[in-house]
Amino acid sequence: MKTPFWKYLALLFAAAAGAAPRVEYRSLTLEQAVDLALRQNPDYLLARLDEQKARQAVNEARSPYVPRVAVGSGLAFSNGFPLSIEGSAPSIFQAYGTQYIYNRPQSFRVKEASEMAKAAAHSTDAKAEEIAYRVAAAYLDFERATRALDALTRQLESLTRVEHLVEDLVQAGREIPLEASKARVQTAKARSRLQDLQAHVDLLEESLRGDLGLGEGLRVIPVESELPSKTKLPDDEDAAVAAALANSKEIKRLQTILQSKRYQVQAEKATHYPRIDLVAQFALFGRFNNYEDFFKTFQRQNGQLGMSFQLPLFARAQISARVGQAETEIAQTNLRIAATRAGISLETRRLFREVRQTETSREVGRLELDLARETLTVMLAQYDEGRIALRKVEEARIAESQSWEAFYDAQTAADKARLNLLRETGGLLAALR
Repeated sequence: MKTPFWKYLALLFAAAAGAAPRVEYRSLTLEQAVDLALRQNPDYLLARLDEQKARQAVNEARSPYVPRVAVGSGLAFSNGFPLSIEGSAPSIFQAYGTQYIYNRPQSFRVKEASEMAKAAAHSTDAKAEEIAYRVAAAYLDFERATRALDALTRQLESLTRVEHLVEDLVQAGREIPLEASKARVQTAKARSRLQDLQAHVDLLEESLRGDLGLGEGLRVIPVESELPSKTKLPDDEDAAVAAALANSKEIKRLQTILQSKRYQVQAEKATHYPRIDLVAQFALFGRFNNYEDFFKTFQRQNGQLGMSFQLPLFARAQISARVGQAETEIAQTNLRIAATRAGISLETRRLFREVRQTETSREVGRLELDLARETLTVMLAQYDEGRIALRKVEEARIAESQSWEAFYDAQTAADKARLNLLRETGGLLAALR
């Protein structure tokens, strides 16, 4: 008996449904998104690894003060006088150990490496604030676009109803055909805007998932948050500038680099001092190397323990050149610090004024929205009384939807401006946690 064709189709659709990737939806607040980014964002994780690398450089600089022991063998058969192998007598087994006891240049290099590790930590903190603001701004853009998509969907529904009403009026001879064409054009424009906005929403979601380190199988649902509007900002421009200069991670990073360069100068100047190392050596000789034929006494096990003294001479020109290079880098870093302070001061004042401007625009948008909602309420009441046509009500709905969209834009701009000012003044992470 042959299987009916519809069963083949059912099996085919079932297989296609089983092969389709599973999509999971997850609601995220702004705080959760920032916290997730600081745990999974690739850029922040790379900054953490750079910080760990700088800390290991400190351990490497300190390592010469810890005893280092190497073992090996200079095993060889001698024909005649036993010659040296890499500066040591032929031996079956040998061990060599060293340790710094007094080394002024190396002590300053340890301090230099410690300062560079602090600079790396400041860079990590700066990267954390950068990632937090980037994710917060992307989240707000995504949230705004999602709400605008809903508003535009309602607007398209109203335009479609208006188009049908106008067509009915044209058929009844109460409107000219040109009005129907205008209504169709408005509907087509709204439909095109809706498609463009949907593509923009998908792009924003993909970008946000990348910042959060999420896979493609997870869809993000934004949760409306009033946190940016409730964050506390400095009272005036001068207070904002003072906070920005005091909390700037970039200035702190440059200051630690400046201190590391000073230690570098001290390390170069300290090369005039003597160097004292602890040395220890052990060797087990073999009789087949003819030691007994050329030396008065022979002992198989040999060792020595002592100190090595070194005093550099005639190195003033080389040391002066290295000191000059380090002092030049100090001057360059000082100039960078001054330029950074001036740039931060100017940017903070600009951001502070931008916050005030965007908050004013948001308040204007709120008033326009209230007016549009009140107008719609009046129109609905008049329609219930039979005083106006349904077309007027739908036009009022469209105006209200457009006011909502404009208010969303103004609110997002104000929230992003506040977060940007918080990032500049160093209070962003505390506000978002």
